[in-house]
Amino acid sequence: MAGNDGRHGGVRKTNKKGAQKGSGGQIRRGLRGKGPTPKAEDRVYHAAHKRKLERQRREKGRHQREQTELVVGRNPVLECLHARVPSTALYVAEGAANDERLSESVRLAADRSIPVLEVNKLELDRMTGNGMHQGIGLAIPPFEYADIHDLLADAAQSPKPGMFVILDNITDPRNLGAVIRSVGAFGGNGVIIPERRSASVTAVAWRTSAGTAARVPVAKETNMTRTIKEFQKNGYQVVGLDAGGDHTLDTYDGTDNVVIVVGSEGKGISRLVRENCDTIMSIPTEPWVESLNASVAAGVVLSEFARQRRLAQ
Repeated sequence: MAGNDGRHGGVRKTNKKGAQKGSGGQIRRGLRGKGPTPKAEDRVYHAAHKRKLERQRREKGRHQREQTELVVGRNPVLECLHARVPSTALYVAEGAANDERLSESVRLAADRSIPVLEVNKLELDRMTGNGMHQGIGLAIPPFEYADIHDLLADAAQSPKPGMFVILDNITDPRNLGAVIRSVGAFGGNGVIIPERRSASVTAVAWRTSAGTAARVPVAKETNMTRTIKEFQKNGYQVVGLDAGGDHTLDTYDGTDNVVIVVGSEGKGISRLVRENCDTIMSIPTEPWVESLNASVAAGVVLSEFARQRRLAQ
């Protein structure tokens, strides 16, 4: 019968096919698109990639320089060196006229192992943004702020009751520096300032503190109301200084854990901060004196509380 013949050519051919070996999809995957070609600067073997890395390195260095404050002027630089403000370098312009202040600044820097770098006057102009540097500049690194929880923990370890100052609406770094100095002088544990709308620990604050900023911790907090509640939770009485308070310094007992809140001379303490204080206290003064400078007010209260604590020992 046709089709049953086993001889070659006698087998019926059909279009049916069984399982066959295939590429396993490799050809199909090979034909698939690989997406857009990467930019030249993203290809590690390309010269543009090396230029990109160099550009990033320069930008990082510029950012670090911007964070470093440069104190300029012969008197300010000398004051910072006398106050032992942390410094990373002393820049002196080539050909700068020498005088006693410049010589003493170089000597103090050398004594403290601060690098003294001679730079071109135009370079110092560029670094300072103006030509008013008098041929000298001192590089100050960013201040390292403390953490509020660390301050509370350290105060809890001390046998003495804690005493802190919170500054609200204080924008003058000289006031901040003076408060830091008073806190150190009268046995306080630290200063807390807001993250925004507040003076920071700059070279001016360092100078005004007469170097005590090296030993008095300063914390920077974003939410002062929350900070006050954190102190209260840890057993602190929060006293806001303001004229016409319900207590006066003459009658207030400052021998326990206390936080002194000081506002600006003009605006005073902000509403939310005032509402969360346990007590509003005033400082007795002559009637014709309208108000005290913020740093003076803080110093007066710190001194009185320190006196009370000495008598209570």
